[in-house]
Amino acid sequence: MQPFMFRLGTVRAKLTVLVALSSLATLAALPVLSWVMHRQLLAQISERVPQAIRNFRLELRQQQRSISTSARQASRTRELVDGLRLRDDAAVGTALEAVIAAHPNVAIAAFDELGDLVAARGLDAPPASTDEVPGLAEGLSNLDEMEDLRDVLVHGCEGQQGAPPAYMIAQRARSDAGSLLACIPIDHTYFDEAATKLGVEIALVDPSGKRITGTARFPTELLQGASIGDETHPTIVEDASSLWALSRFAPRSLRGKAGDFSIVMALDVSDVRKIVRQNLMLAAGVLTLAALVSLILGARLATTMSRALSRVNVALKQLEQQQYVHVEGVKTGDELEDLAAGFNSMVDGLKERDKLRSTFGKYMTESVLEHLLAGKVQLGGETLTVSILFCDIRSFTTISEKMNAHELVGLLNEYFTEMVAIILDEGGVVDKYIGDAIMAVFGAPVPRPDDAVRAVRAAIRMRAALERFNERLAERGIPALKTGVGIHTGEVVAGNIGSEARMEYTVIGDAVNLASRLESATKELGVSVLLSEDTHRLVSDRFNTRPVSEITVKGRVQPVMTYAVANV
Repeated sequence: MQPFMFRLGTVRAKLTVLVALSSLATLAALPVLSWVMHRQLLAQISERVPQAIRNFRLELRQQQRSISTSARQASRTRELVDGLRLRDDAAVGTALEAVIAAHPNVAIAAFDELGDLVAARGLDAPPASTDEVPGLAEGLSNLDEMEDLRDVLVHGCEGQQGAPPAYMIAQRARSDAGSLLACIPIDHTYFDEAATKLGVEIALVDPSGKRITGTARFPTELLQGASIGDETHPTIVEDASSLWALSRFAPRSLRGKAGDFSIVMALDVSDVRKIVRQNLMLAAGVLTLAALVSLILGARLATTMSRALSRVNVALKQLEQQQYVHVEGVKTGDELEDLAAGFNSMVDGLKERDKLRSTFGKYMTESVLEHLLAGKVQLGGETLTVSILFCDIRSFTTISEKMNAHELVGLLNEYFTEMVAIILDEGGVVDKYIGDAIMAVFGAPVPRPDDAVRAVRAAIRMRAALERFNERLAERGIPALKTGVGIHTGEVVAGNIGSEARMEYTVIGDAVNLASRLESATKELGVSVLLSEDTHRLVSDRFNTRPVSEITVKGRVQPVMTYAVANV
């Protein structure tokens, strides 16, 4: 492994220059920032007028709907109907006062079926009949009891010159007993209340474009000759001392027979230029200060980063010497910290790999371990000639019935420790544990010329180790264990069985089945270690053996000659 060699001084210098250039670029963008801030502020201010218009429309509709509902409820009461027919001012007045109580800014009058005034509230000079209100008598004649007659009265319900206009809502009383006229005066008081809620200045303009009434601060001089924007696109207009955003709109409720009245809303935005100028000066100061701070912090950051790289570099050199040390104290909060964390994870992985090698070494020889770790065993398999050893404890069920689970597991682990150590020492691989049985393979994944000899020698040593193990069990009052070992040599398919996500290295083939059958036959034949003829042929010159008998095993037509090792 070659360590990364960082030129630390160069890294520090480059990072410092990069921060300085970034700061200069930020200052150079100040004019663009000025233009963007100006546009954004104007856009935000311009949006306030359309929103105020929408709120004004909504409030006007709700107010008119509420007044219409109150008037209709009053017009359908028996008290008002009887009062109109009897021309009882007190009775009718009581019904009208109920409407006034709900809407204090509304004036209301009641007329009998002939159109003559019976009672009025909120009007100093109420009309004597419906004929004195323009369009009222004719409009009422075309209404049913559930409809409203709405119009804008230029001089209000009283019809006096110079009086502010009023919005009229007229209804017929139940059973054609007469009619009600409700007037909403559109005067400066009305607009002052609306302006306070909406935060704008408001003016009412007649069909000729002349201001009729409105709030005191409304810039009336801008109505003449100025191109006023519509509801969605306010116009920014400047007078001698202020800057205004103006929008004109005509609510449907202000459209009458005399023409369409309109509302002009004005928002004072004269402080925009001041705000923009102040913000720009503040931004310039902040950017300048930020540039200086960036240079200082950038230099410190460059030093921190180069120090972090230095620590990683030192740790890499130590790793090259197989010293598994962590990079300490790298707290940059960026990719360098990730690099240090990744390096430490790599070190942990290498330590875990060594631990894995140590752990695997308990189950297989070093050569087999190297073969597996090198990734030479792929999903699938290869055909190999191996010696398979099966070792099983006889009558283990009887023994297990006398022990609890923890004692049983402890006994098995103690037994397996003895047996597996011998298998590994002879170069075998523990393929699997099958309950109390061990399946070991000699010759996979790395074959040796003396695999059969190793397998038989392992069986002899296992018998000797079992005798010593039983002596220790006897001292603890535990019955002796008896085992049977079957060994066969033949061709198998050895490799990883399973899926890409989960694999198990094992051997498969008829030779495995025969070795298992031989182990099962040891009890019937009265021997401890039983060899097949194929294994016997390979080891007869190394061990004293004797023929036992031919046996027929399940799955094979031809009988199999078996042999026992003489000294076991």
